[in-house]
Amino acid sequence: MIPRFYQTHLQKHLTPSQFLVMTILLSLMQSEKQVRLERLSRVFPCLITAESRRRKLQRFLDLPHLTIELIWFRAIRLA
Repeated sequence: MIPRFYQTHLQKHLTPSQFLVMTILLSLMQSEKQVRLERLSRVFPCLITAESRRRKLQRFLDLPHLTIELIWFRAIRLA
Protein backbone atom coordinates (compact mmCIF):
# COMPACT_ATOMS: atom_id res chain seq x y z
CA MET A 1 0.00 0.00 0.00
CA ILE A 2 1.21 3.49 -0.84
CA PRO A 3 1.08 6.15 1.91
CA ARG A 4 -1.63 8.74 1.39
CA PHE A 5 0.68 11.70 0.75
CA TYR A 6 2.44 9.72 -2.01
CA GLN A 7 -0.93 8.84 -3.51
CA THR A 8 -2.06 12.45 -3.68
CA HIS A 9 1.28 13.56 -5.13
CA LEU A 10 1.25 10.85 -7.80
CA GLN A 11 -2.38 11.52 -8.69
CA LYS A 12 -1.46 15.16 -9.41
CA HIS A 13 1.23 14.14 -11.91
CA LEU A 14 -0.28 11.03 -13.51
CA THR A 15 -3.50 10.32 -15.34
CA PRO A 16 -5.93 7.95 -13.61
CA SER A 17 -4.88 5.03 -15.81
CA GLN A 18 -1.18 5.79 -15.28
CA PHE A 19 -1.76 5.98 -11.54
CA LEU A 20 -3.47 2.60 -11.62
CA VAL A 21 -0.56 1.04 -13.53
CA MET A 22 1.85 2.60 -11.02
CA THR A 23 0.04 1.18 -8.00
CA ILE A 24 -0.20 -2.26 -9.62
CA LEU A 25 3.50 -2.19 -10.47
CA LEU A 26 4.49 -1.18 -6.95
CA SER A 27 2.43 -3.96 -5.40
CA LEU A 28 3.83 -6.49 -7.89
CA MET A 29 7.39 -5.46 -7.08
CA GLN A 30 6.68 -5.86 -3.38
CA SER A 31 5.16 -9.32 -3.82
CA GLU A 32 7.53 -10.64 -6.49
CA LYS A 33 10.71 -9.13 -5.01
CA GLN A 34 12.03 -8.63 -8.55
CA VAL A 35 12.21 -5.65 -10.85
CA ARG A 36 12.86 -7.46 -14.11
CA LEU A 37 10.51 -6.26 -16.83
CA GLU A 38 9.94 -9.76 -18.19
CA ARG A 39 8.96 -11.10 -14.76
CA LEU A 40 6.66 -8.17 -14.00
CA SER A 41 4.98 -8.43 -17.39
CA ARG A 42 4.25 -12.13 -16.81
CA VAL A 43 2.38 -11.43 -13.57
CA PHE A 44 0.82 -8.09 -14.58
CA PRO A 45 -2.99 -8.52 -14.40
CA CYS A 46 -4.02 -7.56 -17.91
CA LEU A 47 -5.86 -9.70 -20.47
CA ILE A 48 -3.38 -9.25 -23.32
CA THR A 49 -0.42 -11.33 -24.44
CA ALA A 50 2.77 -11.32 -22.38
CA GLU A 51 4.68 -9.50 -25.12
CA SER A 52 2.00 -6.79 -25.28
CA ARG A 53 2.10 -6.42 -21.49
CA ARG A 54 5.89 -6.07 -21.64
CA ARG A 55 5.62 -3.33 -24.29
CA LYS A 56 2.87 -1.58 -22.30
CA LEU A 57 5.01 -1.55 -19.17
CA GLN A 58 8.06 -0.43 -21.11
CA ARG A 59 6.14 2.48 -22.65
CA PHE A 60 4.81 3.41 -19.21
CA LEU A 61 8.28 3.39 -17.64
CA ASP A 62 9.64 5.49 -20.52
CA LEU A 63 7.19 8.34 -19.92
CA PRO A 64 9.09 11.64 -19.96
CA HIS A 65 7.43 12.97 -16.80
CA LEU A 66 8.11 9.78 -14.83
CA THR A 67 11.60 10.70 -13.70
CA ILE A 68 13.30 10.81 -10.34
CA GLU A 69 13.63 14.58 -10.42
CA LEU A 70 10.05 15.35 -11.42
CA ILE A 71 8.15 12.78 -9.37
CA TRP A 72 10.14 11.12 -6.62
CA PHE A 73 12.29 13.99 -5.27
CA ARG A 74 9.17 16.12 -4.88
CA ALA A 75 7.37 13.26 -3.16
CA ILE A 76 10.28 12.74 -0.78
CA ARG A 77 10.26 16.45 0.11
CA LEU A 78 6.56 16.10 1.03
CA ALA A 79 7.26 13.21 3.41
